[in-house]
Order: sequence, then structure tokens, then C-alpha cells
Amino acid sequence: MPVPTMSCAFYTGAHTPDHIALAEELGYTRAWVYDSPALCLDPWAALARAADRTTRIGLATGVAVPRLRHLMATASAIATVESIAPGRFTLGVGTGFTGLRALGHKPMKWAEVAEYVTALKALLRGEAVQWEGRSMRLMHASGYLPPLPVEFYVYLAAEGPKGLAVAREHADGVLTVNSDPGPGWANSARWALGTVLDEGESVTSDRVWRAAGHAAAVIYHLYYEAGYDLSALPNGAEWAAVIDAMTPDERHVLLHKGHLMEVSEHDDRMIPRETVEALTFTGTADTLRARLEQMASSGVTEVVYQPAGPDIPRELEAFARLVPASVTAG
Repeated sequence: MPVPTMSCAFYTGAHTPDHIALAEELGYTRAWVYDSPALCLDPWAALARAADRTTRIGLATGVAVPRLRHLMATASAIATVESIAPGRFTLGVGTGFTGLRALGHKPMKWAEVAEYVTALKALLRGEAVQWEGRSMRLMHASGYLPPLPVEFYVYLAAEGPKGLAVAREHADGVLTVNSDPGPGWANSARWALGTVLDEGESVTSDRVWRAAGHAAAVIYHLYYEAGYDLSALPNGAEWAAVIDAMTPDERHVLLHKGHLMEVSEHDDRMIPRETVEALTFTGTADTLRARLEQMASSGVTEVVYQPAGPDIPRELEAFARLVPASVTAG
């Protein structure tokens, strides 16, 4: 059975460039880095440092949030990565479901994302664009800009019909976390958060909770922010009641503490460890191989694994062993 190509994603930190270099050695196709400044370090700095440490692996934002960075700043950042690692950059972009909500703001509208992507592509073709009521273009001095046009793939992080429609029109691929985007995508990347169990290891062990508990907790976060019925999750109603009791000024801070990387004190107390098995990409090697095959059969072309916990190299190595090296390397 075919399996998707294997990529990885990182909660961006000081060690991320070294972890991306390891991912290249292990055969991963692409490395995506998060753009959420209330939670992570700067993705563009991480990508530039990783570009100096690597020669093959693709480098991507996973995902950039337009409202967090001016159009021209993003264009210059892409040009910087391109100048160090020609042809290896992919722009993952989204509405800021985490990046903006962690600041207490709502995500962007999809029309705004589409406008941003369109203008960004034009700038990197060397064209002038109208932005904020003014004409703008890249005007770097000779030798300070890679040759134009700078070509790069665009993936949109989308789950619902509006986002998927924008992705079909304005992007080369789609990124999903909790849903199937449906057929007809040449490039369909699916996030996988969890851990590969050691032989005989309990899914409720301390190691598994540190490496994958965050992946169960993020489902609770998603249900809460999307307005889904929390009672459908174990202890979900009780978990939500604590969040509801917070003031609006502190609620988004508590909700996103540890988001996508570690289990917060609140989540540790309220979320049963058994949820890891049902809600995350966690299981034995054989179980996860079967899940990868199922993803491929549903049209997923790339699985993006985000390691977490105290031992990122262990997680990367264990996940890479799930598939043949020729598949991992794409």
C-alpha cells in the first residue's frame, strides 16, 4: 500500500534549526515551523538558520498569519530564505486560528488571506502592488535580492468550505488538522500529533503524556473555540466550565498555555490521559503504519508530524522508522 511523504513541523524554538538538520538526516521531505508569537520564537529566523544547516529539506511556514506581519516584511523574509536555500521554500498561510486567538483576537477573514497571498506573489514576481492605498514594490539594491521571480508553493490551512474554496483558487495545496478536505487535491498535507509507543509501553505512561498529551488537549481547545459540544469529550463539560469562569482578559491566556507543545496545569488536571489513544496520532508502529495507509487512500499526499515533549530527536527518529527511507525522502 502507498503511504504519503513524511514531513515534520516544529513549535518554533532556539533548537528548531538543529532539529530541522536532524530531520534532513532522517529523510524528512519538508520542515514546517509555527508562526504564533505569543507561543513560539520567530519562524523566519528559524528558517534562515535552518537553511544554513541543511542542503535538501524543504523549508516552510506552518503557518504564517498575514495580520501578524506586513506584506512587504513577509516578501523580504521569503526572499531572504530563497537567497540562502534556493527553491526550497513553501509558504503555509492561514487565518490565525491559533496565532491571533492566543492574543485574544478573532481569526482573519478568508478574503483578506486571499488578497494578501495574491499581492505577495506579485511582489516576488517583481511587480508593483497597491497596498494600504499606496504603490509598493521590492526595491533592494543590486546584489541584495535573489533573482526575480521568486517561485514558491503556497499551502492554505483550511478546514471548512470557505477556506477550502479559497485554497482551491489561490493555493497549490491544502493543510488540514482535523478534517478530510475531500478528493481532487494534488497536494494535501495532514498534520499528525502524537507519539510512537515503545514495545509494551502504556498509552497512559508519563513519557507518552509528556510527548502526546498536548495533542489531546488541543482537541479540547479546538472544540471550545469553534463552539462545538464539549460534552462529547471525556470530562469536557467540566473542563469547559473552568474556562468559562475566567474573565475575557485571562481566558485566552489560560486556554493557550502550553498549546501545541506541553500540557498546562489546567489540562493536566482536567483531561484524562486515556484520551491520548483516541484523539491523537499515538500507537504502536504497526498501528500507525496502518493509519498512514488509510490517509494515503483518502487522498493525503503528505503527513506532517509534529514532535513534542522533552526529547524531540527521539520522536523524530521513531516516526521516521514508520516508513521506508525512500518514502520519507519523497
